[in-house]
Amino acid sequence: MRAGLSMLIIGGGMFVAGLIMFYSIEIGQTEPILRLIKNIGTFVGLSGIGVGVAGILLYLISRNQQPIQENFESRD
Repeated sequence: MRAGLSMLIIGGGMFVAGLIMFYSIEIGQTEPILRLIKNIGTFVGLSGIGVGVAGILLYLISRNQQPIQENFESRD
């Protein structure tokens, strides 16, 4: 359960870092370094979304659930 929560936190941090990198550069910049930073921000943000979804799935899969107890007694 701890791995899922840590992946979710890391994915959220990656997403926020990607947003900062992407939106810190104005649209229409022609300098190669600035375009590279914007493209890296896109990649990091999308990767963060993937890591966050993987963290959610890992958290949901690894939860301890109570087994279903079926009652086969008849009410007649």
